[in-house]
Amino acid sequence: MSRTVDIPQELKTSLRKFRFVRRNAGSAALIVKINKQKLIMEEVEQFDDISIDDLAEELPENAPRYVVLSHELNHSDGRKSFPLVLVNWAPQSSEMGLLTLHASAFLDFQNTADISKVLEVRDGAEGFTKEVIDAHLLHS
Repeated sequence: MSRTVDIPQELKTSLRKFRFVRRNAGSAALIVKINKQKLIMEEVEQFDDISIDDLAEELPENAPRYVVLSHELNHSDGRKSFPLVLVNWAPQSSEMGLLTLHASAFLDFQNTADISKVLEVRDGAEGFTKEVIDAHLLHS
């Protein structure tokens, strides 16, 4: 089976580095988009210690993105962990062709990033809050 969208080695390296950084507080994110003309994935930006609200503002309202999120999770017993979650940012207002391409490449990206927890966000910032992410991680 041939891939629809290529994942360049530099992005794979960036994902690996992001995955293994030791964090002490806050959330960090790596944002990836698909370059439709070249049919490759590109890193858009990385954030360290960003709030979920600020991150939601950074994401486009009408274009899909993959967001690898290292999220500070406070457990009921006082422990703190930083699980990785893959946010599939796919606003309904996105161009249909780009959404289709994004959806077709999603599993390949998820496998490359090696992240099992996935959060689908289709309704923009209101579906992407700290509370939604906490609930998703604590109950999945």
